[in-house]
Amino acid sequence: MLGGVTPPDSPTADVPPDLLLTDVTVGDRPGRAVHVAGGRITWIGAAADAPRAGQVMAGEGALLTPAFVDAHVHATATGLALTGLDLHSRSSLADAVAAVAEAVRTAPPGILLGTGWDETGWPEGRGLTRADLDAVVGDRPAYLARVDVHSATVSTALLDLVPGIRDLPGASPDGQLRLDAHHAARQAAYGAVTAQQRAAAQAATLAEAARLGIGSLHEMAGPEVSSAEDLRALLVLARERPGPRVAGYWGELAERGGLELVRELGLAGAGGDLFCDGAFGSHTAALSAAYRDRPGTAGALRFATAQLVEHVRACTAAGVQAGFHCIGDAAVGQVLDAVGAVVAELGLPAVRACRHRLEHVEMAGAEAVERMRAWGMVASVQPAFDATWGGPSGMYAERLGADRAAACNPFADLADAGVALALGSDAPVTPMDPWGGVHAAVDHRTAGAGLRPFDAFDAATHGGWHAIGAETAAGPLAPGAPADLALWDTDATLSAVLDRRLRPGCRQLVVAGTPVRSL
Repeated sequence: MLGGVTPPDSPTADVPPDLLLTDVTVGDRPGRAVHVAGGRITWIGAAADAPRAGQVMAGEGALLTPAFVDAHVHATATGLALTGLDLHSRSSLADAVAAVAEAVRTAPPGILLGTGWDETGWPEGRGLTRADLDAVVGDRPAYLARVDVHSATVSTALLDLVPGIRDLPGASPDGQLRLDAHHAARQAAYGAVTAQQRAAAQAATLAEAARLGIGSLHEMAGPEVSSAEDLRALLVLARERPGPRVAGYWGELAERGGLELVRELGLAGAGGDLFCDGAFGSHTAALSAAYRDRPGTAGALRFATAQLVEHVRACTAAGVQAGFHCIGDAAVGQVLDAVGAVVAELGLPAVRACRHRLEHVEMAGAEAVERMRAWGMVASVQPAFDATWGGPSGMYAERLGADRAAACNPFADLADAGVALALGSDAPVTPMDPWGGVHAAVDHRTAGAGLRPFDAFDAATHGGWHAIGAETAAGPLAPGAPADLALWDTDATLSAVLDRRLRPGCRQLVVAGTPVRSL
């Protein structure tokens, strides 16, 4: 299951005949060296005993680790946020509107795209509306995604571009769109991105990932979040230049042709952001009991269970990993019911071999965790969600109440049960920040729910390789492992970095044995 990722021993541009990283700290052991050839680690030991190599990189005592894997990214949207209108840091409605007004003056013509606004801490007590946008954008189409990217506020001009959007589920006269109306608006907005804009955004994301020591990204594409053209272009870009690898996922049901693109592009899986529900912030995550702050609302399931059964069946029969976006407990339960039906039909070994994965899985009780363990599933989780919205006064508590909020993101329960974990950011929902994600997984806002430091680091590195079925038995720093390595700007040991919550900068990234200096 290495679809979408360049195999570790595949040739890439400017690969040296072999490479020796010398005088590095590996884990907690200083004075080590690592030899790389053919895109894989071939030797590791004391620097004094290192073999000769065609190229030598002096570590000067710096910490060497496996490169990070961000297991959930939207590359084009992330790049557009990096290079355009990013509202994550705006602390009030007035501040956000001022940023939009400035973007109108400086952004190139076309649909104005922005992301990241979050009204939960704003003093005005409300989010952006269509009237707010119209006042500053005039007759320009504008699409501004809320931080969870499961809702957005749009201008009147954008509504006018999408026939029938006002009659779709989730439409609202104030321009705050959810559900089907939001998906239609998003498709229109991102569908207007030119090939040149897309290439620049994707390149910006890959460059930022390299700067952060991320060697691989799992791209969560799909008809409701991007396009086949967008995914195809990203995979080509990642293959043609030194830098982070990209594993592609396509979130579309098999009954709608989802497996066809997986086969055509050699993708890692059929799923990822296959939306079985929405998000807490937009009140669209599917719950078994109503939201605390909207007693008449419990979110909604996007599919009938029979559709999910058919998808899991088709993927399992084809030996393809299926993946599902599921956040609320009702959505998690529905997906697991579907997987269970296929276990009964096709057998446990066939299901376990596929490592079907759940994205986010923020509400998972003991029964759900046990079913994931028994069926060999992967939990693709985002620790920054808990860091941003967890805690007794956070958005989770506001939406769900204190008890349900405290049970969200049960990382320790998943790890202790033996469920495979892969950490990601869901960028641009939260920024790519691998060290921050590791520390957030450890420093969970619910006591006892966090991971042990080395378990968190493993989930952020080796966990991503396991999630695509490409891990090595000896681990990520052993002969035979992919030569995806990061050299950090610190002489501290890995234990010290984890214990002190350090966030060292990446001095050098090596992917498939190729030093990455620029993109």
